[in-house]
Amino acid sequence: MQTRVSSAFISKALSSSSSSSNLKDLRRIHALVISLGLERSDFFSGKLIDKYSRLGEPHSSLSVFERVSPAKNVYLWNSIIRALTQNGLFSKALDFYGKLRESEVSPDKYTFPPVVKACAGMSDAEMGDSVYEEIIGLGFGSDLYVGNAVVDMYSRMGLLGKARKVFDEMPVRDLVSWNSLISGFSSHGYYEEAVELYRELRRISWIVPDSFTVTSVLSAFGNLQVVKEGQGLHGFVLKSGVSSVLVVNNGLLSMYLKLSRPRDARRVFDEMVVRDSVSYNTMICGYFTLKMYEESVRLFSEDLDQFKADMLTVSSILRACGHLGDLRLVKYVHEYMMRGGFVVGTTVGNIMIDVYAKCGDKMAARDVFKSMECKDTVSWNSIINGCIQSGDLLEAMRLFKMMMMVMDEQPDHITYLMLLSVSTRLADLKFGRGLHSNATKSGICSNVSVSNALIDMYAKCREEEDSLQIFNSMETRDTVTWNMVISACVRSGDFATGLQVTKQMRNSGVVPDMATFLVILPMCASLTAKRLGKEIHCCLLRFGYESELRIGNALIEMYSKCGCLKSSFKVFERMSRRDVVTWTGMIYAYGMYGEGEKALAAFSDMEKEAGVVPDSVVFIAIIYACSHSGLVEEGLACFEKMKTQYKIEPVMEHYACVVDLLSRSQKISKAEEFIQAMPVKPDASIWASLLRACRTSGDMETAERVSKKIVELNPDDPGYSILASNAYAALRKWDKVSLIRKSLKDKERKKSPGYSWIEVSKKVHVFRAGDVSAPQFEAIHESLGMLYSLMAREGYVPDPREVTQNLEEEEEKRRLVCGHSERLAIAFGLLNTEPGTPLQVMKNLRVCGDCHEVTKLISKIVGREILVRDANRFHFFKDGTCSCNDRW
Repeated sequence: MQTRVSSAFISKALSSSSSSSNLKDLRRIHALVISLGLERSDFFSGKLIDKYSRLGEPHSSLSVFERVSPAKNVYLWNSIIRALTQNGLFSKALDFYGKLRESEVSPDKYTFPPVVKACAGMSDAEMGDSVYEEIIGLGFGSDLYVGNAVVDMYSRMGLLGKARKVFDEMPVRDLVSWNSLISGFSSHGYYEEAVELYRELRRISWIVPDSFTVTSVLSAFGNLQVVKEGQGLHGFVLKSGVSSVLVVNNGLLSMYLKLSRPRDARRVFDEMVVRDSVSYNTMICGYFTLKMYEESVRLFSEDLDQFKADMLTVSSILRACGHLGDLRLVKYVHEYMMRGGFVVGTTVGNIMIDVYAKCGDKMAARDVFKSMECKDTVSWNSIINGCIQSGDLLEAMRLFKMMMMVMDEQPDHITYLMLLSVSTRLADLKFGRGLHSNATKSGICSNVSVSNALIDMYAKCREEEDSLQIFNSMETRDTVTWNMVISACVRSGDFATGLQVTKQMRNSGVVPDMATFLVILPMCASLTAKRLGKEIHCCLLRFGYESELRIGNALIEMYSKCGCLKSSFKVFERMSRRDVVTWTGMIYAYGMYGEGEKALAAFSDMEKEAGVVPDSVVFIAIIYACSHSGLVEEGLACFEKMKTQYKIEPVMEHYACVVDLLSRSQKISKAEEFIQAMPVKPDASIWASLLRACRTSGDMETAERVSKKIVELNPDDPGYSILASNAYAALRKWDKVSLIRKSLKDKERKKSPGYSWIEVSKKVHVFRAGDVSAPQFEAIHESLGMLYSLMAREGYVPDPREVTQNLEEEEEKRRLVCGHSERLAIAFGLLNTEPGTPLQVMKNLRVCGDCHEVTKLISKIVGREILVRDANRFHFFKDGTCSCNDRW
């Protein structure tokens, strides 16, 4: 009777949650079981195994099980397998399942949920498949709880196809079935499938979603940017009574922040009765992601006493401070971490280095770097980047060399990108080549971004061939690669290669971006490649870039330099937005064509346009336009307006424009007086403008005096030296000419040779002075001879003063003048185009006076319009006159 009473008491005690709620009480009950000789009882052993498991004592559970071994009751096997699984001992649980299968005891439907959970915990798909086969073989596949466990297992493993198959084959499903599958799809990034499942679930009237359903679907809605349904789910949360569940509210915060609706997130946050660290981290990190750095920092500062910040919190706050440049708060957070006993690991240390550098405290960044016990590549990159940001490029180079000595790991592509930018900025070719060598040895050169940076570095160090060599060796190229190499060609003046690469890019199928067009359009402008420029314009329309401000500005420049002033103006008129660059481009275009009045009108319109304030560059353009149209008083008025009304201090370029303005109108003495009165010492460019005017006007006395100044100021510049040499040649002072030319030869300096080009039948033909190898040279020579005969009847005599060599024979001088490149190009155009067709010729240097006179006569004789662009401006020749009115 006593035993019966005691057994009932123990059974009640083990079933009660209060009497066995702690380990001490449970051990007393266990001792009582043993004292009564009930330790081999299947019932009491099973209860003890379960109770020990719930109190986190799986080894005690094992001890109980071993006392009754070999167990002949599946209830005991189920109990120990479940106890081990509940405590995360998945491998041991599966071992016991194996022993069960080897015993004479058959598993039942309660065996498999913990076994399946153990397979999921081990992420052992092979074992999971094997167990599922056994479930089917034993006929438990239709059991709801077993099916739910299998769906959950496959979902956790990411085997969503198998999970869906098991789910679809289940004869009965409950909310757990749906939750397991929805959670699996959502947690593995298959948000659309998760949402579709949720929609299916909502069509089942007798199953009501719970907090687990909601949290999975909220994540899916947030990632899919589904605003309307997300708000609808929020409404369901409020109606269904799960709004008090903390994990649901945290899910709502995350969803609204992902939907870029921080106000809704904040409203939910403010209404939460209970918040945890996840709530605060979600808000702080969400604000940071949305670049709401001030809100992120404010929430942290105001509510720091309401929650315990963790490493995720301080990491986000530190980065937010870096963006705000709030050094004071960075130091406060750093001190908070020190007081709180935070272990500053490598990742957080790297963030602190970066943040201190962004806030301008280079010393604090270095202190953090030095204090780090474990530094990785990111640590070195962060401190190097800090030096670069502060402008200490030499220190960045020194740190890189130290990194190479002490680091076991190789620098990554980020390291090389940073250091290549240093090499580029310093134009340090030697250091750049060293980086290239190291990158090649480590295989980093295979990274497209690194190869692009190398192309850029070599191009800016004037090593175009090396840029092209890297480009040609690249197996993979992106749009940036093509942009870089085209830009390299443009920078070096190798437009032929630039055009070739542009054609390669078009044939390769690479999609150009806006930067591509901003590189190609200036090349078209420099080459006066009007046909290609128009093709590029069509591409811009197709890609939708024409409305971009910078593209519009580039098109204005391209068309104006290609001889299409009307097209420039059309682009200008269509632009919905204009900045000072737009107006400057249009004013400069008018100046190139001698349309000074239109340039002044455009300048006046610009002054009236809201939001556009003239800068120093636009005044260079307007004075230049006045200079090329003989509008001396207007140009001087603009110069004065710049100083008095707009308070812009003139620089050398402005003074040069004013000197040019006066000189072109033959106001030589005024120009010289202006130079003498300049508040800054005039450079060679100032005197050069005056010298050109002296030669044109025949004021050789002033020309000699100015030539001497130019040689004194800039003896090493071949352009200015040749200009002075030509002036001395006109004065027949051949000793001075020889002296200048010998000096240039000794210094191995050469002036760019003159050449002209013309596009005929979609092909560009280039001509150099006296080049007998030019295409159709004999026919060109014969054509020019006929034209010279006709010009002679008009009174034309070649001007031997344009010959700058000491030749005795006047006939030889005339022969040299008659062989100038622009004449060859014009004659070629006359031979290869239909009569009456306008010609367009480009020249890299200024047109000489004799060629200018010849072109006027040719336009009259052949009845053609001839547009010539030289280094200064456009000349429109028609019926024996030029648009420049002989001011060039």
